[in-house]
Amino acid sequence: MTRFFEQHFQQAPRPQYDIYDQFRRLGLKEFSGPTDPCAAEAWIRALQVQFHYFNMGDADRVRCATYRFRDDASLRWEGAEHGINLATPTLALFKEMFYEKYFTADVRGRLKREFMTLRQGETSIAEFVRKFDRGCHFVPLIARDAADKLRHFLDGLLPTISRDVMMMHPLDYAATTT
Repeated sequence: MTRFFEQHFQQAPRPQYDIYDQFRRLGLKEFSGPTDPCAAEAWIRALQVQFHYFNMGDADRVRCATYRFRDDASLRWEGAEHGINLATPTLALFKEMFYEKYFTADVRGRLKREFMTLRQGETSIAEFVRKFDRGCHFVPLIARDAADKLRHFLDGLLPTISRDVMMMHPLDYAATTT
């Protein structure tokens, strides 16, 4: 009988790392509920990048995400858990609840308005490009249309710089930043 167990366990494949352990090893920062809504949104984006590499269902994704909660975020989630079906939590529901608390519709609306009125002013071109790229994330209708994106970018530049860029006859926004 001992010989049977020895042979069986020697031939058995080594267990792979548990999916949660693999997720933990990727090192996503903990989330404690910052007051900066952009930091909360950046945390969700980082989370989604990590999920891209894992083949797991929504329930496991939600468990992995909430594993990184600390302090106020952990307490908030514990309270929210009572109102959802924990057997089948979806990532969409998780994100909806997360955004409801940390990246509200008011904040998203404000960021959209800021993008729509973005002007270079006294900032450097590099800083303006950084703000423009970030703003595109919040206004996907412009970001997805190459002509609208280029037009909005040029409208925000100082007139002399915009004129110089237009003289290059760029076909799209990417051509202006290379």
